[in-house]
Amino acid sequence: MHDHLNHQLNSQTRRHFFGRTSLGVGTFAASQILARSLSAGDASLTNDSAGGLLSQFHHYPKAKRIVYLFQSGGPSQIDLFDHKPELVEQNGMELPASVRMGQRLTGMSGNQATLPLAGSKFKFSQHGESGAWLSELLPHTAKIADQLCFVKTVYTEAINHDPAITFIQTGSQIAGRPSLGAWLDYGLGTANENLPSFCVMVTKNKGGQPLYSRLWGSGFLPANHQGVQFRAGQDPVLYLNNPPGVSRESRRNLLDHMNQLHQLELEKRLDPVIGSRIAQSEMAFRMQASVPEVADISDEPQHVLDLYGPDAKTPGTFAANCLLARRLLERDVRCVQLFHQGWDQHGGLPGAITRQCQETDQASAALVEDLRQRGMLDDTLVVWGGEFGRTAYSQGKLTANNYGRDHHPRCSTMWLAGGGIKPGMSLGATDEYSYNVVERPVHVHDLNATLLHQLGIDHQRLTFKYQGRRYRLTDVHGEVVHEII
Repeated sequence: MHDHLNHQLNSQTRRHFFGRTSLGVGTFAASQILARSLSAGDASLTNDSAGGLLSQFHHYPKAKRIVYLFQSGGPSQIDLFDHKPELVEQNGMELPASVRMGQRLTGMSGNQATLPLAGSKFKFSQHGESGAWLSELLPHTAKIADQLCFVKTVYTEAINHDPAITFIQTGSQIAGRPSLGAWLDYGLGTANENLPSFCVMVTKNKGGQPLYSRLWGSGFLPANHQGVQFRAGQDPVLYLNNPPGVSRESRRNLLDHMNQLHQLELEKRLDPVIGSRIAQSEMAFRMQASVPEVADISDEPQHVLDLYGPDAKTPGTFAANCLLARRLLERDVRCVQLFHQGWDQHGGLPGAITRQCQETDQASAALVEDLRQRGMLDDTLVVWGGEFGRTAYSQGKLTANNYGRDHHPRCSTMWLAGGGIKPGMSLGATDEYSYNVVERPVHVHDLNATLLHQLGIDHQRLTFKYQGRRYRLTDVHGEVVHEII
């Protein structure tokens, strides 16, 4: 008996032993915690979605889903939302040292002999009962001003694009952390098993700062939580369709046999990556039927197409992506993120920002209005913004009709709508140059904490242990911005 026991113990590797015992102990502990939670919990907090860590929301969610319209490159708040008549009056004068206060500049304008103030050449006016100030470049956004909440004091530590966009997407300037959508899928799971819980679209044929798939990646979370990119054309998702000669039945038979092998390997190695691989292949099979259906807009009535504008029928445009985003949201996709490049206007800003607004203004407003008309805005959180703001001074030569603006890590304006956010309000204030925050600063971590809060998640409690430390989207700080809820 003793020899038999020794043989059994020696036949197990250390990975098996620790894997099985930790799994057993962890499962037992989790079951006890879950049992107490369910017995004491509120039925209204139950999370009915599949595959998420949380069986119950941390608090009652105001939003079921989120759509994030990310304007890559840093839109100029001074030319769009933050009306500064004093800056116009002082056009051409030097940025006062008392305003700059020795704050860091990028290498692109830090060596300029002068930093001439550049007032916006665009007219501003107030709109709606809220009296929100908006540039003439945003006539469609102006029409829905009373449905929006403008946060005018978003700030970040990053001053260059890659760390800044990585920071706002993942909570860290260093690549490798999970993105917002990946955290949501990990925590809440999916309400539609035939579509990914996290979908991404990038406007086609746009120049500007590069975008990487890691910006919607899963980082150290299991790979099945990463965003799935939808593209323009006959194949919205790459490598999804069967090659010529392979039928759906053949694909199903192949997956069944492959999953059997994966399952055997999973039992041997206890490697969660194998489980993710099985889940992803099964999702891909289901998407072969669901993706063509959701991407086909032939059933959209003409008045809806007119709402989004003439580009709505051109796949890959921002307008077409906004329409597709609404179709995904109404099929209970948890998180949809749209990226639109080209807002990095170091020179030639007046002409460039005019084109950007022509491409995005109508569709952004249409998405909000479309959701409202369908009764979905109340539980859909809409977010619009970029990675940082722009400087009050001109980068390069300032002329009567032309100027550029460098990166500015403070005073960025973002707007939110729906999902339990207060409509018709503006939060925070900047100085007369839109250079420093003078009232209610909102850090990137505060913003992300608020987004999670609206979806029923306490940002401090949704964590993942990796390399000996527990990580979260908001790193080690961040507070919910209760004033806008």
